[in-house]
Amino acid sequence: MQTSNAVGQYGEELASRYLTTQGLVILERNWRCPIGEIDIVAREGGTLVICEVKTRRGLGYGSPLESITYRKLTTLRKLAGAWLRSHEVRPREVRIDFVAVLITPDAPPQVDHLRGAA
Repeated sequence: MQTSNAVGQYGEELASRYLTTQGLVILERNWRCPIGEIDIVAREGGTLVICEVKTRRGLGYGSPLESITYRKLTTLRKLAGAWLRSHEVRPREVRIDFVAVLITPDAPPQVDHLRGAA
């Protein structure tokens, strides 16, 4: 896992597995449109879950959850609207979650799920 892309892909795979074990159904991964990308689109009951995954290889730059900004939340809201417009899905609710994945050499990967960040 030398490149940041490989680290990110590994983190997204761990996040997908974690979300599945929590009962979410993964609908799509790495959905792209002109305004950006949604890492994971999932369903939990009647709720559509837009999930941003942040993966880090240490705490030198802080926790992965510390990278959440107002600007990122705003973009994720816009992406949720774009995804809904492009699909035949009408959920009861839409929720934005964050999954933080911390990978360190001396411990198993740590996955933290922040539900309903926005």
